[in-house]
Amino acid sequence: MEWVVLVSVLVMTVLSLLRVNVIIAIILASITAGLMAGLSLVESVTMLVDGMGGQAETALSYILLGAFAVAISYTGITTILVNYLIKKLTGKKTMMMLAIAGVACLSQNLIPVHIAFIPILIPPLLKLFDEMKLDRRGVASALTFGLKAPYIVIPAGFGLLFHEVIKGSMESNGVNITMGQVTLSMLIPGLGMVVGLLIAVFITYRKDRLSKPGSGGGDVEEVSTATPKDVAFNKKHFYTLIAIVVAVAVQLITENLILGALTGLVLMFVFIVVPFHKGDSVMTGGIAMMGTIAFVMLVASGYGNVLQETGAVDALVEVSSGVFGENNQALIAFILLLVGLVVTMGIGSSFGTIPIIAALFVPICIAAGFSPIATATLIGTAGALGDAGSPASDSTLGPTSGLNADGRHHHIWDTCVPTFVHYNIPLFIFGWIGAMVF
Repeated sequence: MEWVVLVSVLVMTVLSLLRVNVIIAIILASITAGLMAGLSLVESVTMLVDGMGGQAETALSYILLGAFAVAISYTGITTILVNYLIKKLTGKKTMMMLAIAGVACLSQNLIPVHIAFIPILIPPLLKLFDEMKLDRRGVASALTFGLKAPYIVIPAGFGLLFHEVIKGSMESNGVNITMGQVTLSMLIPGLGMVVGLLIAVFITYRKDRLSKPGSGGGDVEEVSTATPKDVAFNKKHFYTLIAIVVAVAVQLITENLILGALTGLVLMFVFIVVPFHKGDSVMTGGIAMMGTIAFVMLVASGYGNVLQETGAVDALVEVSSGVFGENNQALIAFILLLVGLVVTMGIGSSFGTIPIIAALFVPICIAAGFSPIATATLIGTAGALGDAGSPASDSTLGPTSGLNADGRHHHIWDTCVPTFVHYNIPLFIFGWIGAMVF
């Protein structure tokens, strides 16, 4: 049983590296896990489907955010930002990647729309990237940094939700901790993310690289990469900003992404920023933009259910903890982080992984004498590990959705592999250091 997680994640990873569609790879990994756990083929598939509801709210919120993003794009307001980036940063590769990382950071905390901004901001820049011979792997790394580092470190927007999940999961397993301590526990791991970004931007992806047509596994779409025309700020853009602010306010007040996105979408029609007869095309565009990502999240949730219900994760942690005893904190921290990496790589959701691993990590950390802050560091880092680099993570699916708009960017080799190397490795090292320091 202890080998179920490792083998099934390995199956998913190998299939993905062989360019098998990520949804097929996750389904086959789920079936592998079920069969190894003693389930029949039908029972494995049934358990997969039963678990897909765990991410239903997230999937619906992504569809509505996608529709909201399409409505925003319809007004042309994003063209103003794109044109500004083109005018100021053409030829400046390093500054372009850092600016994109900065914009992505805003999507997690200040304007928590998550990945919905990528398909409307990045495609118009692709032609410029090719003219600059900018390595798109660097852009993917910048986007993933902005999607991940802010929620790890900053207790606002998605970061507040992440820290609350850590706090609630620890308290439900018998360890009291404050939000301030949770925030403190994630500072050192967050520093590891910064180091990874700097290495990617200033060292790894500085050289010229021209993406090849068809390398992303899809058709080349020249229309989507056309350079945008100049757009002057007008009344529709003002109403659009109001809709965005209200949508963010509703989301923060209700702590519900669906209500926030729905509010913004409704206001776009109420203000007649988007004509009412465009409603069907806006929703269709939202589904086209975010539908694949939403469905991958659903299937990944089903895979997580198979791993959890079969007891595969529990068995992996129990066997790992039994190997090193309770007196070697350095080795214990290393093994727990490694377990978190494997589990999150499979599930693809750091938020969804935290409650699973907390129930297993807390007793081990208490027995080994880790402080509450050190325990939070291990749980938070272990949950975040694998989010970058996972084929099923929205932190990788989002960047690919924008960068592969012209069929020149491969999800696994151009997004998952680079982000795994530049973020999981330093996050692992700095998370281990944080557990030792705290």
